[in-house]
Amino acid sequence: MTELNLELTKEIELLRLVTVGSVDDGKSTLIGRLLVDTKGAFEDQLLAVRKKKGETKIASAAEIDLAMLTDGLSAEREQGITIDVAYRYFATPKRKFIMADCPGHEQYTRNMVTGASTASAAVILIDARNGVMPQTKRHTHILALLGMPHLIVAINKMDMVDHDQVTFEKIRKDMIDYCAKQGIKDLICIPMSALNGDMVAVRGDNMPWYEGATLLETFESLPVLDELDEQSFRFPVQLLNRPQTAELPDYRGFMGTIASGTVKVGDRLTALPSGKSSTVKEIVTFDGNLDEAFAPQSITITLEDEIDISRGDMLVRGDSGLSPQKEITANVCWIGEEPLEPKKKYWIKHTTNTLKAMVTGIDFKTDIHSLEQDAADQLEMNEIGQIQLKLLKPVYADSYANNRATGSFILIDSFTNNTVGAGMII
Repeated sequence: MTELNLELTKEIELLRLVTVGSVDDGKSTLIGRLLVDTKGAFEDQLLAVRKKKGETKIASAAEIDLAMLTDGLSAEREQGITIDVAYRYFATPKRKFIMADCPGHEQYTRNMVTGASTASAAVILIDARNGVMPQTKRHTHILALLGMPHLIVAINKMDMVDHDQVTFEKIRKDMIDYCAKQGIKDLICIPMSALNGDMVAVRGDNMPWYEGATLLETFESLPVLDELDEQSFRFPVQLLNRPQTAELPDYRGFMGTIASGTVKVGDRLTALPSGKSSTVKEIVTFDGNLDEAFAPQSITITLEDEIDISRGDMLVRGDSGLSPQKEITANVCWIGEEPLEPKKKYWIKHTTNTLKAMVTGIDFKTDIHSLEQDAADQLEMNEIGQIQLKLLKPVYADSYANNRATGSFILIDSFTNNTVGAGMII
């Protein structure tokens, strides 16, 4: 990592998290506990929660309904479940956090996919009384497909099973066995009580047999950045900036977010699909020009030569290893209400490029319990499978395993314009 990266890393110190699990496993309560214990809940929020109970003074952590701090929709409070993805912010002296609280109900699995897609670490909550549930397996499998770098299994409600170590160890073994089948390596299991706060921000006195870190200590110790800057340079062009003013009559800037890798002034870049090359003249940001930039910075690149580049094109180095693909194989999480069927046409959005595609076949769908691959004629909502796609024109893409940004896509219904599938290229 360069000196520039190290300097910016010290300033950012931001970790994106996501919480998943079955209904009533305690996701909202856990986030409410984190907000209270890290002073991330404002006094007016605590007062509002207290007023729900008919009181007029600010509530203490022991007196409030923690879940009400995160369940913002009235339907969520009425039903006692999370429906939409809620993003919460909290911080410690060591690090800042953005946590996505995802719904646990199977009906809202698609919301969970959205919340998890940008996270660097996931917390999978499990009710110690129930153990590993079908929805726990579904979420874990999706996280594995998404290539989640860090998985934390929070075995919650230990106070409801008398803080029994045997119960914890059994669930821990079940999750280790299930994750091992999917190649998940970085797995941490923590016993806790989100309601009482044991092993969340403080250790508590009820589980002396657990010698590992608390949840908050684990958050603080995880690597902040994936090694995006060490991957090959990928810059999907989002906009062409041509102000055509008196001061800048010939200015051509290519705007976008660096998907991976680094770029410096003087680097030789190639535009895809044209294959034309030029040298980086300037790297422009809102705060001024840079000599070097890295993922995931949003920048404008100007080149020494005039090249025909537009939205959907990609700037790479000449040794990118990318080749045009008109047929792709991908894993897909189907989130549309209408089933995915072969021979049906969709829009596919890959990076900044949107084009037509047709499903030419379904290789299999995955049984989330056994992880066996079953034959299928279609994929229903919340089912996961491997499909074949034929595109109207070629795209330049990495495999998802090598690059999450350029190896992912979404499928859009061409009639309703609804997003119906989240795909990962193999």
